[in-house]
Amino acid sequence: MNPAVRAVTDRIIERSRPTRRAYLDLIEREREIAIRRPAMGCANIAHAYAGTDEDRDALKADAGMNIGIVTAYNDMLSAHAVYYRYPELMKVWAREVGATAQVAGGVPAMCDGVTQGYPGMELSLFSRDTIALSTAIALSHGTFEGAALLGICDKIVPGLLMGALRFGHLPMVLIPGGPMPSGLPNKAKAAVRERFAEGECGREELLEAEIAAYHTKGTCTFYGTANTNQMMMEVMGLHMPGAAFVNPGTKLRQELTRAAVHRLAQIGGRGDDYRPLGLCVDEKAIVNAAVGLLATGGSTNHLLHVPAIARAAGIVIDWEDFDRLSAAVPLIARVYPNGSADVNAFEAAGGMPYVIRELLGGDYLHRDILTIAGGDLGGFAEKPVIADDRLAWQPVGDSGDETILRPAAQPFSPDGGMRILQGNIGRACIKVSAVERERWVVEAPARVFDDQLDVLEAFKAGELERDMVVVVRFQGPRANGMPELHKLTPPLGVLQNRGFKVALVTDGRMSGASGKVPCAIHCSPEALPSHDGGGGAIGLIRDGDLIRVDAVAGTLTALVDPAEWAARLPAERPAPVSGMGRELFGMFRGLADEAEKGASAMLAGAGL
Repeated sequence: MNPAVRAVTDRIIERSRPTRRAYLDLIEREREIAIRRPAMGCANIAHAYAGTDEDRDALKADAGMNIGIVTAYNDMLSAHAVYYRYPELMKVWAREVGATAQVAGGVPAMCDGVTQGYPGMELSLFSRDTIALSTAIALSHGTFEGAALLGICDKIVPGLLMGALRFGHLPMVLIPGGPMPSGLPNKAKAAVRERFAEGECGREELLEAEIAAYHTKGTCTFYGTANTNQMMMEVMGLHMPGAAFVNPGTKLRQELTRAAVHRLAQIGGRGDDYRPLGLCVDEKAIVNAAVGLLATGGSTNHLLHVPAIARAAGIVIDWEDFDRLSAAVPLIARVYPNGSADVNAFEAAGGMPYVIRELLGGDYLHRDILTIAGGDLGGFAEKPVIADDRLAWQPVGDSGDETILRPAAQPFSPDGGMRILQGNIGRACIKVSAVERERWVVEAPARVFDDQLDVLEAFKAGELERDMVVVVRFQGPRANGMPELHKLTPPLGVLQNRGFKVALVTDGRMSGASGKVPCAIHCSPEALPSHDGGGGAIGLIRDGDLIRVDAVAGTLTALVDPAEWAARLPAERPAPVSGMGRELFGMFRGLADEAEKGASAMLAGAGL
C-alpha cells in the first residue's frame, strides 16, 4: 500500500476507534434482536403481504430473502426516470433465485440542475437528510432481509447510504441506471452559456443548446456529483462490477441489474456469504472513495458527502485526510469539466475497470475490502460484456484514449488536484485539477455579496471589470441550506477570459461541474453564528480588503492589519426568507453542523 494512503487509513482507524466500535455493536445487536418476519404477529404480516398477489404464498412460507426496494424514481429527473419499470422487473429476477421483492418506499429526488439559482436550491442539501430519513422509514418495517437502493444523483446516493447504514446488519446493493447517450458536447454548451452571459446570443439559442446537451433519460454526461457518486460506489465495491457508466436501455444494463438482484439474494444472513452493508462500508472503503474522488477529479460536493456517509457508519474522516491523500494520489482521468471528454467517452476509453486496475496496481486503493460482488476489489478491474447472450466480465485493456485516461505511472498530474486552504478567513477547499497553474494564486481586492443574484446584477451592470476576489457569504448550511452557486460560473469565467485575475470565496457550494475559475468553497466556520458560537471570519471581510487565495501554499488570507481584523464586528445577517417550503427546513438549518463534518442536521441531531 502506498505509504501516504496507509498512513491516512491508519489515522482514520485510530480516530474512529470508539465510534466505529459503537456502530459495529449496534449492527450486531440489530442482527440478533431485530424484527424478523417469522416472529411477527399475524396481523402485522397480513398487512405487509396484502399488497402482493403473486408472491404471497412465498412470503407466507418464508422461503427465501425478501428484498426491500428503496426507489428514488421520478420522471422529472432524467437520471431517475429510467427506474420506472425496475421494481416489476426486479420482482421477476428475485423469483428466479427463490427470493421475493417489494417496494419498501420511495425517497425524494430533486434535480439541482432544475433548481440552480432559484429558491428551491436552498432545500437541496437538506434533501439528503430527508432521503436518509425516508430510507430509514422504508426499512423500518422489519419485513426485509436485504435491500436494493435505486438512486444516482447528487444528494440521493449519499442520503440513501446515510439512512441504510443505520440498518447496516442487512446486505444491500446500489443499482445505477447509467448516463444518457452523448448530446451536444459539454464544452460547446459552456461556450454558449458564456456567450449568453456576454449578451452575444439570445435565450432561444441558449435553450436549444441546453436541450441538445440534456436530451434524454440517464445522468447528465459531465463528471459532476451524480457521476462521481457512481465512481465512488464502484471503488467501494457496492455495485456489480463495471455497472456505473453503462447506458440505460441496453442489454448490458438490464443484465447488470438482474445480476445485482441475484447477488443480493446470495449475501443474506441465512447463507454462508453474509455481506452486510455495515461491514462493507469500513474505513478502507471510505479511503477508497476519497482516493477515487481525487484520482478522477470528481465533484467537490463529496468533501461534504464522504464525511457524512462515514459518520453514519461510525467513521471519522476530515479534510486534512483528503489533503494528505491529494498530495499522494495521481490524477489519471480527464473528464469534463476537467477535460473535454464526457463520461461516455470515459467509459469507452476503459472507464472504472481501468481506473481501478491502475489504482490497485499503484497500491493506491485497498484491495482487501468486502465487496457485494464476492472476492475483493480486484474483480472490479474487469469490464462487463454480453458474450454468447450472457453477462460476463473480461480483463480491461490499455486506455482507449490517453487524453482521457492514463496509467497511474504516467498521470496527468502527480497529485489529485484538491487542496485545503487555511488562514484568518477560515478553512476551505479548492479544486485545482481544472484550473490553469498560473491561476492557482490570486491576490486582489474583495467585492462582498450576500446573494449570488447580486453578483449577477453587478456583472450585468459592468461593476466587476477588474481584478477581484468575489466573496459570497451567508451561503452556509445554517444560513440558507448551502445552495450551489453554479450560476456564478459563466460570469466569472467571462471575467477571467477578459484577462482579469478572478477568484471566488464562499461558505456555500459550487456545482460538481465547477471548473476553470479558482473557487475557495465550503468556507468554515460559515458567516452565520451557530447556537453555541460566533460566526466565521468570512463575515468580517469588507469591500476593498486585499484577499489572497493561494492554492500553492494552501492559504486563504485577508491581508488586513491584525488589530483592525480583531476589532471588526461581523456583518449583519440578511433577513431570513420564506416561501418555496424553506421555512419547513428551519429545524435542519438550526441543527446543521459545519461543512467538514458533512453539514448534516440529521447526524448532528442524532449525536453521531
